[in-house]
Amino acid sequence: MYAIVEIAGQQFKVEKDQKVYVHRLQHEEGASVQFDKVMLLDNGSNVTVGLPTVAGATVKAKVLSHLKGDKVIVFKKKRRKGYRKFNGHRQCFTQIQIEAINA
Repeated sequence: MYAIVEIAGQQFKVEKDQKVYVHRLQHEEGASVQFDKVMLLDNGSNVTVGLPTVAGATVKAKVLSHLKGDKVIVFKKKRRKGYRKFNGHRQCFTQIQIEAINA
């Protein structure tokens, strides 16, 4: 059984006991989170597509940890002009584990 769910503005294909990295959520570590925007639900023999969401379907997850991703280097240069900009960025993520998919 799997579901396509919208979490923090992005869509993810999730299954039970799967670990997923999503954009930073405002919940404490160990907290239980429930997502209501389920776009598609598949239980093996029956596929339910929402218009735009499946009514009554929820995905329950547990927040495991908050962390930062790898550093992304942003470097801009214009040749022969003496213009150079160097910047770095680390995206904040939350690791969640899917506990249940309820139809």
